[in-house]
Amino acid sequence: MAGSEGYDARAYDAKMEQVLTGEGDEISSTWNEVCETFDEMGLHENLLRGIYAYGFEKPSAIQQRGIVPFAKGLDVIQQAQSGTGKTATFCSGILQQLDYNLFDCQALVLAPTRELAQQIEKVMRALGDYLQVKVHACVGGTSVREDIRILQSGVHVVVGTPGRVYDMLRRGSMRPEYIKMFVLDEADEMLSRGFKDQIYDIFQLLPQNLQVGVFSATMPPEALEITRKFMNKPEDWKLDTLCDLYETLAITQSVIFVNTRRKVDWLTDKMRARDHTVSATHGDMDQNTRDIIMREFRSGSSRVLITTDLLARGIDVQQVSLVINYDLPTQPENYLHRIGRGGRFGRKGVAINFVTKDDERMLQDIQRFYNVVVEELPSNVADLI
Repeated sequence: MAGSEGYDARAYDAKMEQVLTGEGDEISSTWNEVCETFDEMGLHENLLRGIYAYGFEKPSAIQQRGIVPFAKGLDVIQQAQSGTGKTATFCSGILQQLDYNLFDCQALVLAPTRELAQQIEKVMRALGDYLQVKVHACVGGTSVREDIRILQSGVHVVVGTPGRVYDMLRRGSMRPEYIKMFVLDEADEMLSRGFKDQIYDIFQLLPQNLQVGVFSATMPPEALEITRKFMNKPEDWKLDTLCDLYETLAITQSVIFVNTRRKVDWLTDKMRARDHTVSATHGDMDQNTRDIIMREFRSGSSRVLITTDLLARGIDVQQVSLVINYDLPTQPENYLHRIGRGGRFGRKGVAINFVTKDDERMLQDIQRFYNVVVEELPSNVADLI
């Protein structure tokens, strides 16, 4: 039943390489792991029971490459025809991540037709049989009242067509706040049927931190456009903005604050990959290494320092003209410790905060705590630094 006949693994890899590296595309492949059995995928025992009970024995090419990254919460784009096992790929990834004690919609799957949506519902229900998953197909041509009743009684997954799903969201019958996974199946077919605007409307109503899966038989430019739009994470926007700042402004010295040690390492690697010279320090480094890095920064041989709150109070550098809160601090009290690093001894200093939708509440807390208004970055910021 896995449908692997006629769908050679090497041909699949070659096709996906072509899709992901097409000229002008900004989508990259970051997953190379291939699992040749379901048992080595690290799936819940009761999910494995459902997979085997459904009749699967060995994963198909798409399942070998797609189930694990989706189950780990990564965005996934796969080009696959019907009969290749793609439905079981995203169904398994969804079922692995659900909180079965929470009876609110956590995953939304859109399909172009009522028949396909109902077929996905059947597969999801069968694979999740031993997990007691609650799935509902929200499609046109059925009772709106019955949809509302079932949604209000509590479901884990909604599979549906764009029109009915949007209607349920707009009515408030389907609550979006717990949705963490969003899948477009047969994306090319949905676009050819004119659902593009409706898909965008639905996406605007969903939480920002959303895992996205796009599955399509073909990858026309419109499908890649929709993929880029949905998969472009706030972290990517922040990184692009940060690099733009350093490329356009004359900055003597600056400190960039993030919230975790892991983020320090991640951002350091990303900036160095874009040919920016940066230093980094955090609490996992031994004291001797931290002292050397700080000496280089104080002497001016290093001009950009990436660090965490832990070391905010210990940075006393006269030439720091710019402090960037790449992540807003998790406590309002730490905001002053950070921005106090810039413009010491009467010199001018600027603090720039990177704010995504998830940060808006913390920004409000900071403004209330200090009784200040943090204004939007002015166009003449270069004159202030």
